[in-house]
Amino acid sequence: MKKLLLTVLLFWGTLSFGQTHKADRQQIANIGDFKVAGGTIKDCKVGYRMFGKLNAGKSNAVIFLTWFGGVSRDIVNPANFSAIDTTRYCLIIIDALADGVSSSPSNSKTQHGRNFPVFTAADMIESQHMLLTKNLGIKHVKVVMGISMGGIQTFQWAVSYPDFMDYLIPIVGTPQFTSYDNMRGEIYRRLLENDPEYNHGNYTVNPKITIINMFWEMLLTTPTEKVRAHPHDDFSKWLKDVEAQQHSDWNDTWYQSNALSEFDITKAFGGSFEETAKHVKAKMIIITCLQDHIVNPKPCIDFAKAANARLIKIDNDAGHLGGNLGNADARNAVIEALAN
Repeated sequence: MKKLLLTVLLFWGTLSFGQTHKADRQQIANIGDFKVAGGTIKDCKVGYRMFGKLNAGKSNAVIFLTWFGGVSRDIVNPANFSAIDTTRYCLIIIDALADGVSSSPSNSKTQHGRNFPVFTAADMIESQHMLLTKNLGIKHVKVVMGISMGGIQTFQWAVSYPDFMDYLIPIVGTPQFTSYDNMRGEIYRRLLENDPEYNHGNYTVNPKITIINMFWEMLLTTPTEKVRAHPHDDFSKWLKDVEAQQHSDWNDTWYQSNALSEFDITKAFGGSFEETAKHVKAKMIIITCLQDHIVNPKPCIDFAKAANARLIKIDNDAGHLGGNLGNADARNAVIEALAN
């Protein structure tokens, strides 16, 4: 799946900085034994990278959360545009649980593979909050933001710790999975669980599961974009390229996908967008893609109305990959939030 990840990075554009910075080294924080929905992650680790410096009050942090299957290393790309000035702000990119950097089925020595405890999106945010408050001594941040699963985590931050930030900027995320999103997730996990080489997570060599690569490749953009990018005569080569993709670790993927299953931040508030929105304290800029085939845009549109949040609707054939910081509206929204 490495080539697929490269495609994602090229579309998303990721981040760039106001000054030239070398990618800071990977850092790992130990938050101790960490209780999650399915038990306790022993000796839990949370990975992160920092760019720029915290000010004296540690109030200038911008938190960026990783996408599905991504790690903090993937997000750093100084060749694009200036959206976050790290001479003024301290950018902290946090690795989500089960991304292979933070505690994961693939890197746990005592809870390896499917012995790893099941966790939720709320658990992801709790681990990040512990990193920021207990390990880094940060009590409040300027912005929490992320793309795709990072955007979903941003919505969870909105209700888990509503006073922790000035701005929330979820990009192609959602506050609530629709039936379409849940079906997509179910198909994804069943394809994985039914694969004989995956063997219910009990493999010794990470398998190559091409049918999932093909499924995900289809959904990332739109039929129009696929036809443009891969003309009729190019199909055989395209298929071979997709089949050749190798995924990092399928158990890590299963756990992250499972953490997002039937995601819904309104559960604690009677299922109401209006009631949930009352608990959001930070200013919100919600960025969604109208042609997104991975995350349906309707909940973002409805929640933006309920929360009186600024809504940016991107409408292009790039689909899920259209929600990137290379998009002028999305980039300007980030710059605007940081200017206030």
